[in-house]
Amino acid sequence: MSATPTHDFQGFRSGFVAILGAPNAGKSTLLNRMLGEKIAITSRKPQTTRNRILGVVHRPKAQLVFIDTPGVHRSRTPLNIRIVDTALSALTDVDLVLILADAERPDPASETYLLQRLEGAGKPLLLALNKTDLVPRNELPAQIQAWSTRAAFEAILTISALRGLEIETLLDAMQQRLPEGPPFFPEDTLTDVPERFIVAELVREKVFRLTGEEIPYASAVTVEAFKEAPRGGTIRIHASIHVERGSQKGIIIGKGGRKLKEIGQAARADIERLLATKVYLELFVRVQKNWSRDTRALRKFGY
Repeated sequence: MSATPTHDFQGFRSGFVAILGAPNAGKSTLLNRMLGEKIAITSRKPQTTRNRILGVVHRPKAQLVFIDTPGVHRSRTPLNIRIVDTALSALTDVDLVLILADAERPDPASETYLLQRLEGAGKPLLLALNKTDLVPRNELPAQIQAWSTRAAFEAILTISALRGLEIETLLDAMQQRLPEGPPFFPEDTLTDVPERFIVAELVREKVFRLTGEEIPYASAVTVEAFKEAPRGGTIRIHASIHVERGSQKGIIIGKGGRKLKEIGQAARADIERLLATKVYLELFVRVQKNWSRDTRALRKFGY
């Protein structure tokens, strides 16, 4: 009878890292880059992310568990208040906070608000200046110096999440600051969010990317049906895009249904990559008046 194999976790580091920053700093792009897979949606519009998303990075001597959060900003509407509360609630149990800042287009008001909310949290802080490939090299030292006076950062690094510049250096810096201990998740774990959630997010991403300024912020997506198929078969998914007014419904559907078809085709391509199988995706557009100001609707849509 063979002995049960044992894992040697001596010198192994593991811990939770919250990724915080102003809207549109590139947090979800960075998470996807570190994971090597797309689990968090992205767009050029701020406040694309609305929920906390967990992603697990496995390294030879470490496991880093990242919590991607919505952009932190001063907010007044019920939806945005919940979004910011969701982001800041990530601080409770993390070992390290990574602040991501946009070096190309700083957001001083949101950055200052975030730093104020972090005061007294008692968590080690790392700062990554993102999109530095878009900033003249001679401007970066001044930015680094300015940030160094705003908080007690353990390190300030310069990266480009989109281009993958200095990501390994950033991972090394975070790994060094995590406590020693065994991994929290099995080696094949990428995220803890269910497939239905990621599917809904991928549809919402296409709404963000393919519609005008107002529509994305008035939309939410729910998956009504997710019918698994036999191995290699087609998965059938029915999802609803919820908007606040009839005029918004017309815009999303588009002339002759063209816009909704474009959203569906783009989403289906990403969903098929995610699930590694053929997908039949049917989209519906429904009006729920002023849902973003209705606490019951916010709960229903998962906020």
